[in-house]
Amino acid sequence: MKYTPFLFVLLLLPAWLPAQANGMSATEIIEKADQKMRGESSKATVTMTIIRPSWQREMTMKSWSKGNEYSLITVTAPARDKGTAFLKREKELWNWQPTIDRTIKMPPSMMMQSWMGSDFTNDDLVRESSIVIDYEHELLGSEQIDGRDCYKIKLTPKPDAPVVWGEILSWIDKEAFMQLKTEFYDEDGYLVNTMHGKKVKTLDGRLLPSVLEMIPADEEGHKTRMEYVDLDFGVDLGKSFFSIQNMKRLSR
Repeated sequence: MKYTPFLFVLLLLPAWLPAQANGMSATEIIEKADQKMRGESSKATVTMTIIRPSWQREMTMKSWSKGNEYSLITVTAPARDKGTAFLKREKELWNWQPTIDRTIKMPPSMMMQSWMGSDFTNDDLVRESSIVIDYEHELLGSEQIDGRDCYKIKLTPKPDAPVVWGEILSWIDKEAFMQLKTEFYDEDGYLVNTMHGKKVKTLDGRLLPSVLEMIPADEEGHKTRMEYVDLDFGVDLGKSFFSIQNMKRLSR
């Protein structure tokens, strides 16, 4: 069969055609997914369950965020961890430890460390890096996750960006722009963690995964489940809310 040049081009079009046809680039898809989950501001109550082969531990926390620059997390349970807090204020990162009555400024080197013994990193929770600003985005194609058609996007760090990952692969639902799966790779290209978005439901008018499960690649039987008990967007939060003094006050 002889192909015309036009037909030949159509046959070779890559899997990113749907996004281009809709006028969206990989960066725009990432921006839309990030904005949907984060919003201009938000307040949430979250339950975190750390699961290990022979035990599991549960924590409850409250979080507040304003854009990419401000976030505050306080642990409310169990009693032994209650009051522990984390604050991001522009480029500053702080940790409040009520048991020793001490505020610690966190260096960037701590971002890769485990958050409170979980499989999430400090960077996952306080979000020092931005998936929109600090990475280049490439649309690799389309795949299904849990029966939903998703864009598959590769995120590569920009030169000198303050990031902890060497590469990220993200699967984003084409209709609702939910992040349903994310793979995190180190600088040598080895898979470190995989995060799954599950239990999709409406949270403050937005269709989102209400459960995030982080599973390390090399530790069988280990995972951490983070579930949103409630999530409110468009909360009236000024920059002054994200202060060391307020972090301590909210932790009492």
